Amino acid sequence: MSNIPDHLKYTTSHEWIRIEGDSAVIGITDHAQAELTDIVYVELPEVGRTLAAGEGCGVVESVKTASDLYAPIAGEITEINSALEDAPEQVNESPYEDGWFFKMKLTSDPDLAGMLDAAGYASQIGGS
Repeated sequence: MSNIPDHLKYTTSHEWIRIEGDSAVIGITDHAQAELTDIVYVELPEVGRTLAAGEGCGVVESVKTASDLYAPIAGEITEINSALEDAPEQVNESPYEDGWFFKMKLTSDPDLAGMLDAAGYASQIGGS
């Protein structure tokens, strides 16, 4: 059973988002990292890049496959988790803590209406 923290919001493309004041922290879910298996490389967006909600902004590569990353909300990249360059396995080991991908400054009130809560995300992945 996947770990799905209640305090986060989730996308149907398996990203999670945690709002912290006027910024957001983004990563991929425990379910996503488990499906990818051993993550060997993470390509993250550049700091300063402005993204639209749903825009592709990086890649996660595992021994099985590569998967695109998408910005769950609109905003500017303010920080990336550079530790993942040397230790991408942190995504597997700690997807909600050490394995976060990037932080974004919110351009306005984030539109979380289309996002799933923990129960909704659990329902989405229940059949997989």
